[in-house]
Amino acid sequence: MKYTTIPNTNIKVSKICLGSMTWGNQNTEAEGHEQMDYAIDQGVNFIDTAELYPVPATAEISGRTSKIIGTWLKKSGNRDKVIIASKIAGGGDYTAHIRTTGFSPASIKEAIDLELKRLQTNYIDLYQLHWPERDTNRFGIRDFKLDTKWEDNFNEVLHSLDAEIKAGRIRNIGISNENSWGTMRYLEESKNHNLPRVATIQNAYSMLTRTFETDLAEVSLRENVGLLAYSPMAFGVLSGKYIKGTAEDNARLKLFPRFARYSGDTATEAAKHYLKIAEDNNMSLAQMSLAFVNQQPFVTSNIIGATNLEQLKENIDSINITLSDDVLAQINAVHNVIPNPAP
Repeated sequence: MKYTTIPNTNIKVSKICLGSMTWGNQNTEAEGHEQMDYAIDQGVNFIDTAELYPVPATAEISGRTSKIIGTWLKKSGNRDKVIIASKIAGGGDYTAHIRTTGFSPASIKEAIDLELKRLQTNYIDLYQLHWPERDTNRFGIRDFKLDTKWEDNFNEVLHSLDAEIKAGRIRNIGISNENSWGTMRYLEESKNHNLPRVATIQNAYSMLTRTFETDLAEVSLRENVGLLAYSPMAFGVLSGKYIKGTAEDNARLKLFPRFARYSGDTATEAAKHYLKIAEDNNMSLAQMSLAFVNQQPFVTSNIIGATNLEQLKENIDSINITLSDDVLAQINAVHNVIPNPAP
């Protein structure tokens, strides 16, 4: 395994982060425990969850993923061996079953109270805002419309998180599904008011979704805010199984076809080109896709997800692959012709 450090901290994390959002829906508790056991044995020490998980989010299963992590932590006694990241849910109809009060001070306190109980721990290493409160471009939205109803509350949010850090309940903070303006506003408030500094940003990043490179990559590198890349395999599209017709009936896009963010016609066309590059270079598309993300200088950790141990092994093994300049040039050639086909 390779390791990096969460920016502006002394926390060492594996370059591969174990994602968990299928546990409690597509995966049982036993399977989640099995995945964590295997990942730890391979040197992975970073696990990402959220109060929203598993997905698709419903009131009946909300928080179940973190409970599975909690029972594993209690059973294994591995709390001191792993770095746990979690998130408070953003606002909107999708999360109304959790709360409708956004990132108010009371909401942040309640969310951390409940998550600590689910995780059966007394602290969370990295606590993230799952998506912005304001209505802005996120989850693939392309067209920008100014949210005139939202009132700037960056300072209030950071004060609330500061209180939780001082209480020892969270160690560091991050943002997710955020854009450059929001990231810089958090950094500005931190600098001007001596408030906690955002350490990471968790956004989608893959060969099909490289919009992070347009401006957030520069923010990341110049301001030292590390990317935690999610959906590096684009909901399995970059495994090649949907192209080849080998996806099993319990594959995510078969179970939940509404998750079509990465599987439009243009994205599928690009994925076919990437599949050929991988096969021509004696790699699986999955490993090439993950290795591509692993090598980016702005990536602190690559959040992988799997529904079985065979997938998990392949995904973790990607850490041992270094893409040559020639392969990277071939990938970029496709990207130049079909740029960012998935939002």
